[in-house]
Amino acid sequence: MDLDRGKPVWPQVAEELRRRIEAGTYPAGERFPAVVTLAAELDVAPSTVQKAVTALRSEGLLYTVLGAGSYVSR
Repeated sequence: MDLDRGKPVWPQVAEELRRRIEAGTYPAGERFPAVVTLAAELDVAPSTVQKAVTALRSEGLLYTVLGAGSYVSR
């Protein structure tokens, strides 16, 4: 993923993850990858991915099951 380091990174990460959800890379009802996994894959800090995941959750694209992780909404 090419990041524009002159702009805030978390919205760019959120947009990439949103694209992946819409493309079916992360299918509805399936568990979403862990923050640390995505951070390593995207070469960003885990806190950056967490902020992006929080934004996607507020948009209704993800939901969290306490103790089980995040899932893609149907």
